[in-house]
Amino acid sequence: MPEDTPYARLAELIGAGDSKIVPAILETMADENEIEVVLAAAPPATVAELSERTGLAESTIEEMIDPLFKKGLLFKSRKPEGTRYYRVRYLGQFHDSSAVMLDPPEKMLDLWKQWMEEEWIEVTRRHPRPGMRVIPVNVSVDFNTQILAFEDVTELVKRAKKIAVTRCSCRAIDGACGQPLEVCLQLDKAADYAIERGTGRSLTEDEALEMLQMCEEEGLVHTAGNSSSSHVICNCCRDCCINWTAPGQTLEKFAAPSRFRASIEEPFCTGCELCVDRCYFDAMHMQEDGILAAVTHENCVGCGLCQVVCATDAILMEEARPKEFIPA
Repeated sequence: MPEDTPYARLAELIGAGDSKIVPAILETMADENEIEVVLAAAPPATVAELSERTGLAESTIEEMIDPLFKKGLLFKSRKPEGTRYYRVRYLGQFHDSSAVMLDPPEKMLDLWKQWMEEEWIEVTRRHPRPGMRVIPVNVSVDFNTQILAFEDVTELVKRAKKIAVTRCSCRAIDGACGQPLEVCLQLDKAADYAIERGTGRSLTEDEALEMLQMCEEEGLVHTAGNSSSSHVICNCCRDCCINWTAPGQTLEKFAAPSRFRASIEEPFCTGCELCVDRCYFDAMHMQEDGILAAVTHENCVGCGLCQVVCATDAILMEEARPKEFIPA
């Protein structure tokens, strides 16, 4: 593909300038005129301003706006003086918004899968900080340890004024694992966006909490954006999700660990090995005698899924990383 195309320019702007696949993904979604409109939407612009910047008639722009919004290429900024539109800003946003669009081109999903397999690990190596973080399940911790609001998945849901659920963008692309698909929770502004776009449906607080419990029982890891004001709770599988860039990776992946790690209360351990089977990260293993479980602490991301399946409450989560580790 020639380098000086609208597709290549947009790929460059969202942080994928060296990708061979992202321009091809864009090409499956929109024609060159549509991409030129997306490129013109920075800074945010009204329909009239987009018309002036591109030379296309306002009526033509108006016909493009809603399809580009539903494809996840344009976003809306509503102000008292009117609505402005802005382009997709970064690669992760483009991945998540396009993967769950209604009636996605099959070729686009195939290309995203190819991108995940061939280019994603290199993207994570360039990332200045983890984009996501693990949130522990509703865990039991030492009584001296305080779980802060944004470390508590239940509290995140209870504080939200609006909740929606969408399909998991990673499993929408792959889905070979067969794990539940419609489990990505959107909170507040993200919920408004998903509902307006038609990619999400509204949930009550109780429905969201029930969904989180189901995800824990299914062995999905809770993750959220790596800030104290995240509007998304993902529920990630071990096979399809890009948060785990390679099997066995722990602290060097795209998702930062939680502040906690698993600890075995040996008098209560029955050696059932359910925690070993449950762990994604090779953190749980049996001791040499094969009787009791043990934790490889440097591999533990503090998700608490091992605790969910422990019938004898032999697993606690202990504070393992400093308060400075907490996201801004």
